[in-house]
Amino acid sequence: MRLKDAISTLSFGQKRGKLNVMYTQWGECVAQESKKSDYVPLKEYPRPQMRRKQYQILNGWWRYMVVKEKSWEIPRGRKFQGKILVPFSPESLLSGADFQLLPGETLWYEREVDLKPEENQGRRLLLHFGAVDQECKVFWNGTLVGEHLGGYLPFSMDITGYVREGKNKIQVACRDESDTGWRTRGKQKLEAGGMFYTAQSGIWQTVWLEWVPDVYVRRLKISPDYDSEALDLGIYPGGSKPGEVSSLWVEVYEGDGLVYRHEAQMQKESVTVHLKIPNFHKWSPEDPFLYGLRVGLGEDVVESYFAMRVFTKEPDTQGVPRLCLNHRPYFFNGVLDQGYWPDGLCTAPTDDALRADIIRMKRLGFRLMRKHCKIEPLRWYYHCDRLGMVVWQDMVNGGESYDMKRLCYLPTVLPKLTEGKSWSAAAAGRKNMKGCQEWLAECRETIRTLYNSPCVGAWVIFNEGWGQFATEPVTRMVKKADPSRPVDSASGWFDCGCGDIKSVHNYFETLICPKDRRTGKIEEARACVISEYGGLALAIEGHLSSDRVYGYRKLKTGEEFQRRYEQFQSQLKKLQREGLSAAIYTQVSDIEDEINGIYTYDRKVCKLQ
Repeated sequence: MRLKDAISTLSFGQKRGKLNVMYTQWGECVAQESKKSDYVPLKEYPRPQMRRKQYQILNGWWRYMVVKEKSWEIPRGRKFQGKILVPFSPESLLSGADFQLLPGETLWYEREVDLKPEENQGRRLLLHFGAVDQECKVFWNGTLVGEHLGGYLPFSMDITGYVREGKNKIQVACRDESDTGWRTRGKQKLEAGGMFYTAQSGIWQTVWLEWVPDVYVRRLKISPDYDSEALDLGIYPGGSKPGEVSSLWVEVYEGDGLVYRHEAQMQKESVTVHLKIPNFHKWSPEDPFLYGLRVGLGEDVVESYFAMRVFTKEPDTQGVPRLCLNHRPYFFNGVLDQGYWPDGLCTAPTDDALRADIIRMKRLGFRLMRKHCKIEPLRWYYHCDRLGMVVWQDMVNGGESYDMKRLCYLPTVLPKLTEGKSWSAAAAGRKNMKGCQEWLAECRETIRTLYNSPCVGAWVIFNEGWGQFATEPVTRMVKKADPSRPVDSASGWFDCGCGDIKSVHNYFETLICPKDRRTGKIEEARACVISEYGGLALAIEGHLSSDRVYGYRKLKTGEEFQRRYEQFQSQLKKLQREGLSAAIYTQVSDIEDEINGIYTYDRKVCKLQ
């Protein structure tokens, strides 16, 4: 145990000053382009696995005002305080607003949209939001048309009956309790520092409109059946008469070539089509092959894709449980990815920026990115699908205030004390049952939202005890919702012996395979994984976001960083032979105080040669 390094990570009541202004190369372009009044950032189609042609991106300059009270009444007779560049949260540099929304305040957005409904007779208009943090209500021409709780998931509403010819007004009201409430917040903290980062609020993913026929494809559920050489495709209709008889067809493409076509009649509220895919081309990080998919329902046509692959836990020839890809043991060499940006916070400046992190990590030899305490826009998962990067998806943590001394600091020094138990509900921030129920609903919705993504290879339910509760029942719920993927019930510590993975964090001791606490041997039922390690901290002058630095092993030179990293890789090769299935290095980039990144926070310097 490196006690000196461990103690250096403790922070009791320390406060930091204002962060340094820092842009990525993509953020610099956005800052320049956004000087134009008609600039539209992130204008790529937001939902790659269910694409249509008739849509309108509503990103761009909106008006805003902050009301200093909790009220959902549309403010009348008040002047707007400025303009904000959607979808960047007001706390980010790229938003152009530069303020922190506080608990008890309401942020109002407003803009006009020109529409021509007469050109879309018999069609419906859907309004989509990628994500709004944390709670919002949406008004169209002064009428409440929808609301949403939770800051990380997409939602939509049908506004057909509220649309008029010409100018239409959209208003969005947002509130965010951040870490003062029980809702999901990930690593956001109002008094940020160390391993917790600037709290953001409001609209932070793309807003868009989409015209659809009166009966349309509302959702697809794409389930590759690897062992049967087939695809089970669930089709769920929407519209005013989703149960009426409609023609249905499905086409599967390999490259540009049509390899399968299925035709039927749709007369139920949902249908599952079983498609045979003989002699299929399997997906892997080394060969990320995607099949094209087109679905027609009446007049509606959507384009999608899928991959033939399977993630399992199976014994190897020695009986050691291994995580497998396509029924073969596969070592998941991973990196922790928190998805923060100095200029956009949780919102990447551009689609190219989203893609660049994945490409760079793959070039460095990683085949897995653990998306940590955050859900990305769907385009990020699309890039992982097509570039060949496996994703382990964290559920975003919630709950009230955490007792960090008991949840983090003590387990770091004495990890064995946390085996097979969890601290009280109060320590984990779980005193409020309503907060638990909201989290369970978001957990199920996270699975539904990302279920179709081929790259998602495992679900990570709880991290280091933050908001942890009812671990075994929650694990059963997740396995029932998605039996096709392994589950890491408790990453780090507070392991309750359930799930498919024995998962530990190790920053301050020699790396070893996680063992059964009773036998001292590798478990017979669960694969062993080091779900966080490394955290080498190297400050690069001229590329620091904060005057304070935080890290798990502070180094002085790039040469030492390289040497320590190579030592880790050498240790992992030995542990693979002993039974280690995966290891996840901390982390992709520096974030604010935390300088544990392979890249600097502005993504301009790579610390590895």
